[in-house]
Amino acid sequence: MATNGLPITGKRCITYGTFDLFHEGHQKLLQRARELGSHLIVAITSDSFDAARGKLNVRQPLMERIEGVQNSGLADQIIIEEYQGQKVHDISKYKIDIFAIGSDWTGSFDYLANHCEVVYLERTAGVSSTQLRGELRLGIVGCGRIAQRFVQEAKFVSGVRVEAVYSRLLSSATEFASRSGILHIFESIEELLDTVDAVYIASPHLTHVPHVTAALMSGKHVLCEKPLCFTRQEAETLYKLASEQGVVLLEAIKTAFLPGFRQMVAVAQSGDIGKICSISATCTMLRSPTGREYDAEQAGGSITELASYPLLAIVKLLGHGAIDSVSSKSIRHSETGIDILSRIDILTDGAMATGTVALGAKAEGDLVIAGTKGYIYVPAPWWIMTSFQLRFEDATKYRNFSTLMEGDGLRYELAEFIKMISEGRSESSDLTTKESCAIAWCIERVRSECQTIGVQ
Repeated sequence: MATNGLPITGKRCITYGTFDLFHEGHQKLLQRARELGSHLIVAITSDSFDAARGKLNVRQPLMERIEGVQNSGLADQIIIEEYQGQKVHDISKYKIDIFAIGSDWTGSFDYLANHCEVVYLERTAGVSSTQLRGELRLGIVGCGRIAQRFVQEAKFVSGVRVEAVYSRLLSSATEFASRSGILHIFESIEELLDTVDAVYIASPHLTHVPHVTAALMSGKHVLCEKPLCFTRQEAETLYKLASEQGVVLLEAIKTAFLPGFRQMVAVAQSGDIGKICSISATCTMLRSPTGREYDAEQAGGSITELASYPLLAIVKLLGHGAIDSVSSKSIRHSETGIDILSRIDILTDGAMATGTVALGAKAEGDLVIAGTKGYIYVPAPWWIMTSFQLRFEDATKYRNFSTLMEGDGLRYELAEFIKMISEGRSESSDLTTKESCAIAWCIERVRSECQTIGVQ
């Protein structure tokens, strides 16, 4: 049975971790695990296992991480975790009585209770960023679905620690923090900004600009959910402010940072399919009419919720400065007036593109990039791309590509954000400032000039 645990003598205990840049938090966790029994085994993840499970930004090689644990003097034995499912085998092999892990994983390893006692150890509170060597203190603004997923994904990115949360509803922030193991809860964004080094903004769309502005003015790095804003002028103003403040601002369109999308863009630009003539990208997700996505006063609708994905592919492949015209047509919800399905048409010099987005209709969410020599086909859901196919007139020349992607993709945008900060970069090649501003301009044009062709 899983438990909070009390000191037990004569027991064999095991714990697992990456233990990158061994710090005080690791030390205290091992001390607590050591107190549970008379023999402590520490399993450290191998470099290959970290890569395979999507653990990103691990800074030290395995031998250095082993040395850090050895120097703590708390491990009776050190073993290497090399594959998924090894924990069950280790428990049997080493005759383990207690499996111990940090409380930020509460519930994740309850399945091991069939093999031994499972103990979730409270992590160290109040450890500063100087004590946590190289770790960035990150605050969360907003407590919605994506913020909940983000906190779980952040566990797989080294160099960052989620420390605090702010929501305009204190009750929501309190519940979110309790569920996510977050230490600090704030009733104002100003209080949160005084505590952290950077923020992830996942608040409602219309609050993005004021929240990003406040964070940048406080000298904090910002990772903001898409859409960053709804006009090009707003986007340019925010990026200029970030530059003046000497901090990172990155729009969190997760697809841009996925290994599969990066590879697909490289293949498309290699010339293998010739000159790109057209792009067709579809992204549909059914949402309840009672949710925020259907609330016009909160900027709900298919365009605001989903257009960033097809626009990313179009801008990335055709160029941020190549777009000549943007138009759109929508079918709207009879009660709320929001667009439940929209088609965006874009023309450039010598190419055309179509993006279809929907909250109230379902279609095949694929991506097709047509060229003068062949085309690229990405199956649904293309925005979490793990594979694609290069196709030609001669079917015997088809080529398949696949890449590893763990989780739902949020860890990759966070990893790039952390790398930008640690490397002193103000821009990401995965999503440049100009590309982000071009996407904002397209959304601006679509929202202001959209033609309604029906009501459902």
